[in-house]
Amino acid sequence: MKNLYKNRFLLLPVLGMLLLAGCENDDIPVVEEEPVVPLVAGSANVSNYVAVGNSLTAGFTDGALFILGQENSFPNLLSQKFAMIGGGAFTQPLMNDNIGGALLGGVQILGPRLYFDGAGPAPLNQTPTTEISNIQAGPYNNMGVPGAKSFHLLANGYGNLAGVQAGLANPYFVRMASNPNASMLEDAASQNASFYSLWIGNNDVLSYATSGGAGTDQTGNPDPSTYGPNDITDPTAFAGIYNAILGTLAGNGAQGVVLNIPYVYTIPYFTTVPFNPVPVDAATAALVNGGYAPYNAGLQQALGAGLISPEEAAARTINFVEGQNAVVIEDEYLTDLSGLGLPNYRQATAEDLPTLLSASFIGTLVGGNPTLINGVTVPLSDQWVLTADEVAEVTVATDAFNAVIASAASSNGAILIDANALMQQIFDTGISFDEFELNGSLVFGGTFSLDGVHPTARGNAFVANQILLAMDQAFGTNFEAAGELFKAADFTTLYPEMLP
Repeated sequence: MKNLYKNRFLLLPVLGMLLLAGCENDDIPVVEEEPVVPLVAGSANVSNYVAVGNSLTAGFTDGALFILGQENSFPNLLSQKFAMIGGGAFTQPLMNDNIGGALLGGVQILGPRLYFDGAGPAPLNQTPTTEISNIQAGPYNNMGVPGAKSFHLLANGYGNLAGVQAGLANPYFVRMASNPNASMLEDAASQNASFYSLWIGNNDVLSYATSGGAGTDQTGNPDPSTYGPNDITDPTAFAGIYNAILGTLAGNGAQGVVLNIPYVYTIPYFTTVPFNPVPVDAATAALVNGGYAPYNAGLQQALGAGLISPEEAAARTINFVEGQNAVVIEDEYLTDLSGLGLPNYRQATAEDLPTLLSASFIGTLVGGNPTLINGVTVPLSDQWVLTADEVAEVTVATDAFNAVIASAASSNGAILIDANALMQQIFDTGISFDEFELNGSLVFGGTFSLDGVHPTARGNAFVANQILLAMDQAFGTNFEAAGELFKAADFTTLYPEMLP
């Protein structure tokens, strides 16, 4: 041991000489630090930022609104960057917890968030603590209200507690409205924003789609007061409403950004459950076909009588085979053959979109009877599938709304973010976000939360980055050059509350 210490001290002068020689070696590369690019505001005025919209603006995630989701909303993320170039405080009507859901008079009226139970999304088994009647009177900088449609922004009394149980008011807006008779737009406009974001119109088609087309396409009816909760808004009505909203927000010379509406068929709520999820063996297929034999025979009678075309007869004929099979659905768009005692049944095709909720319903038994199988021997009702005709209705309306948004943005000098094109690209090929790839898969795609509609924290960061990049082009800010864009790696951790 003594020799070891002695040798160690003898080595020190030698090591010093080697280090000195190394320092004099011109061949050793010198690492130079990248020059720091200072962040500049350009012509942007973000001193008072107000965000207006629905659940996509509020930070709704995993089927609920809760604190961590709100903190990762794209407006709140933007406000963090805006603070670096003169942005002021950004207030949000935070919920009480990370459970999600809400109470009214102590009774639960909104369910808690979802979590991943290892097999798929499942509701959290906890009771919400946010009481709607505990008013947190605003106005707030984040004026995102889950469930709001375009015309709700103009509706006085949309935040009146007395109207919640009758469906005349929105519980989320009740908590934050400056007074019971205020409208969302009035509360937003009262803040005299220097910069705004507007993302509205999604629910004007989405509620129809998520209900499986159970509502009505109100095209041609410009009176929203006559609409049901799941109806498609008339494009003419939407145009007048949207222009009024944007004109008000931009009316005092405020700068702003608007986002348009993605197609519903690009989100996992409609792409997760296949149209043919039913596996059967040959014996079961024969039994099922025997049950539908009278129906198929009736179709041939209708064909012979000229009541339906050969194409419709073929489309309506039900035939199960060994292997994977399409579900059987009701389709109100088929020719009415009730006079022959025939219902409107057919098997789904790839153009039909079963909803995410249908995953837990298809294959279940009716009353425990093994011969009555939902989606097989018992056709799925309208609420479980968005049919091809309903997809077409939603697409036509979305295109009309997006044309209105583009025109209004141009007229009011607003930046237009083409969220529809971005979501289409995520759906088609995926998008690289730093070293990660965002795609449209549920749970593992990185873009969408467990509800299949709303973005994850990383998805919100991606949206915020698109806005920052657009501001660089429009106002001469330099968020990208200064390295101030959000990094995907900063949003890799699941919420602590993702566990039950």
